[in-house]
Amino acid sequence: MTAQSGRAEFSDHVILCGANALASRMTEELTARYGLGVTVIVPSAAGVHSARMAAMPGVRVLEHAELTTDAFLAAGLPEARGLAILHQDDLGNFHAALRAQELSPRARMVIAIFNAGLGERIRTFFADCAVLSESQMAAPSLVAAALGKPAPSHVRMASRTMYVANREDVGADRIICGLASGPEADAPNLLPPGDPASGLVLAVADGAPKDPLSRQRRRRLTAPLRLLRRLVFSKMGIAFAALTGVLVIGYLLLAYVRGYSAMNALYLTLLDAAGDAVTDTSLHPSEKVAQFLLTFDGMAFLPLVTALIVGARLQGTSDVTHAPVSGHVIVAGLGSVGARILGQLHDLGVDVVGIDKDPEAAAAPLARRLGIKVVVGETHREETLRAAGIETCQAIVSVTDSDIVNLETALNARALAAGPRIVVRLYDDDLAERVQRTIGGTVSRSTSYLAAPAFAAAVLDHQVLRTIAVGRHVLLMAEVAADGGTGLAGRRIADVHQPGTLRVIALRRPDHLDADWSPAADYQIRPGDRVVVLATRSGLSGILRPEAQA
Repeated sequence: MTAQSGRAEFSDHVILCGANALASRMTEELTARYGLGVTVIVPSAAGVHSARMAAMPGVRVLEHAELTTDAFLAAGLPEARGLAILHQDDLGNFHAALRAQELSPRARMVIAIFNAGLGERIRTFFADCAVLSESQMAAPSLVAAALGKPAPSHVRMASRTMYVANREDVGADRIICGLASGPEADAPNLLPPGDPASGLVLAVADGAPKDPLSRQRRRRLTAPLRLLRRLVFSKMGIAFAALTGVLVIGYLLLAYVRGYSAMNALYLTLLDAAGDAVTDTSLHPSEKVAQFLLTFDGMAFLPLVTALIVGARLQGTSDVTHAPVSGHVIVAGLGSVGARILGQLHDLGVDVVGIDKDPEAAAAPLARRLGIKVVVGETHREETLRAAGIETCQAIVSVTDSDIVNLETALNARALAAGPRIVVRLYDDDLAERVQRTIGGTVSRSTSYLAAPAFAAAVLDHQVLRTIAVGRHVLLMAEVAADGGTGLAGRRIADVHQPGTLRVIALRRPDHLDADWSPAADYQIRPGDRVVVLATRSGLSGILRPEAQA
């Protein structure tokens, strides 16, 4: 069965496999921004996303239960410009890619993958393949929204590390370009490095420590400090202090009243406390008092020390599982996206509590390994949110696989606590935008919206090095060939810059091993050169599709 929209045959088309939010958003990117025909292979043409894609101009939808050889041939794989396999099954995606390679060994392929370790190995099986993770691309934006400031997002390329920062936090000579008017800006605005209008910038790392990474060092002290507070301000702690005071009094009687040397006084104090006092009625009264105090003090002191050590170990183990109780970030939904957020927040030194109704959710092993508390229960229920510390947390990030659950979690969290930032993952970007405008203190993001531009550029054989989140939008750092229909060859670097939407940040020449990070503005790009650009979605599509700018 076949459902069609637009032309039945495309001379320059891309094949997408999948009927999910990412496939739908990617289809829109390829048709509307790049002007390409798209053939989509879906398991069912009756699905919501299938119907949405079929309604787009220049798209045809083919229904096949499996990605078989016949399905690829019906879609015209041998003639296609590229293939993207976007199903929700890593093994199935890998199997389909092997089939596709047998039909078209040189086809450009993009494979969506959820297991990062598996993704790196899969890449080696194919001649021309990009393996991308939707959750990996979307997680930095959600982390930045939860922290309410530029998260230390960074990318390393050609022996140089670049990171996002506030302009006032870096030297002027380290700024590559401006990104936005400030950390709270909702839309990117790419400007020259010296333009003061951009408060958020992309900078080159110079080896100086960057906050909030320094919080990770401070966090190492929190467990010992909690243990010290528990020892000092508990009943056992008070008893320990009192008995220690008796030891000090006994020592002072021996050292200053009786006249023993400091070493001998300490020696006699420890022996008397251990019960080895020598009875002698001829001893000096001060020494008799000291022996009496130390002997009976030692009888209580040693058992108390033993109890404190055992209790501290047991409580310390409990703390690893159940800390923190304040200033933390709650991650509701521990699937693939939740796992990424959990790991990144932990790496930044931020305390985290996870929530999921499944005790064996995807992120559960990671949480156990990192000693992160996990509350098992429905993410939107009041008792679950209270158990996770909603009243004392700094933010909650709801990233379950259901829009309605995420929305309900956000509303209940706001009803329980007015202070925390609320970040919600919604698949529908239009809904995400309206929720952010309507619910105060709420940031909403669509993971498919954040990831689709990188997937679309990758299937067209343009290497997307990194995505950088700015508000609800993403910037793409991509390496683009001068030839191949981009129209870059023969243009000057200064003419490629597009105010607000695109900046050239580096140049790679075929006769140079290293990238030129300061290309001259009047340099004329030659065939074979590759330019590294930082661009908005429209900026990148403009440079890859020059006729769209006319």
